[in-house]
Amino acid sequence: MKLGTFMMPLHPPSRKPWETLREDREAIILADRLGYSEAFVGEHTTDLAENVTSCLMFLCSVAFETTQIRLGSGTLNMPNTHPAAVAANVAMIDHLLQGRFIMGISPGGLMSDAEVFGNFGKDRLEMFVEAIDMVLAIWNGAPPYDLHGKHFTVSTARTMIPEIGQGIILKPFQAPHPPIVVTAVAPFSKGVTAAAARGWEPISGNFLLPEWVRTHWASYVEGCQQAARPADAANWRVAKSVFVTESDDALARRYGHTAEGPYHFYFKQLIRKLVGGGRSNLFKLDQSEPDESITADTITPKLVIAGSVDSVVDQILAFREKVGDFGTLLYACHDWVDPALGRRSMELMAEKVMPQVNAAISAGR
Repeated sequence: MKLGTFMMPLHPPSRKPWETLREDREAIILADRLGYSEAFVGEHTTDLAENVTSCLMFLCSVAFETTQIRLGSGTLNMPNTHPAAVAANVAMIDHLLQGRFIMGISPGGLMSDAEVFGNFGKDRLEMFVEAIDMVLAIWNGAPPYDLHGKHFTVSTARTMIPEIGQGIILKPFQAPHPPIVVTAVAPFSKGVTAAAARGWEPISGNFLLPEWVRTHWASYVEGCQQAARPADAANWRVAKSVFVTESDDALARRYGHTAEGPYHFYFKQLIRKLVGGGRSNLFKLDQSEPDESITADTITPKLVIAGSVDSVVDQILAFREKVGDFGTLLYACHDWVDPALGRRSMELMAEKVMPQVNAAISAGR
């Protein structure tokens, strides 16, 4: 099992943006030094708690301070921008990273972003599909382009000067394009099936109950069967919130499960957004359970693996036993309430936890 990281850069809005952006950059650079295989970074335009407004801009800021880690958009919210801009910007960062880029895409889940870009109340899934289809058509086609959809139009026919390069959009470094991944947050996700049928790979969100994460494998298999391609567990990425200490289980539980640490704040924010947006099903197995019972106090201990090295190893193996085999564990980055603890947790994951996890998997545990 590989180790990567997924950064949903959620910080208390009271913190200074330059400070949290610096902290987030430090986490990615540290992950690169520790040998994490990949790092995904999210984006939102209208959320002071998640102040990475462009994941591509952020990734460019660490592109030349990292060497081996693959950097991914986590995700590009396709309805909120024009396909030509996505095609050109992704192609540019793919060249900057010389193939270390992974393209994560989604319809976007923050409704205030949808409203500010004018697509709140519209069929955003339809917009998402149209947008990515146009991006792929730009990369696979030739100018002057002639793409006309319900929501977007792409053409340079009236202004193209081919002999000097005008009117031509850059193609990516990776041919035919960077690998594409989609995030999955719905139980029994139809989106995972549709993505797999197109040759894309899934990332299961870190705020899903294990029982819902497990359903994504069947959805992925179904999509791969539609495309007549093998379903390989190595291509399934699963994000998980993890906090690990050297040997202090009590400290780990306080920092990982209570308001003393960042995870409680994270889930308090998510619950307000998701339950208020009609997505309470993500946090409960019994759908008759009242929404009022879903609180950070009840959810954080269920969704955060916290403990000493040995305890976290056991919890990760138990999680894998429950959801099934997968290829990459994406360590979810959270606010560094205590920077020393935040850094040390990342170090212990790479240097002690994952070697033991992989040894146990190899031994058939």
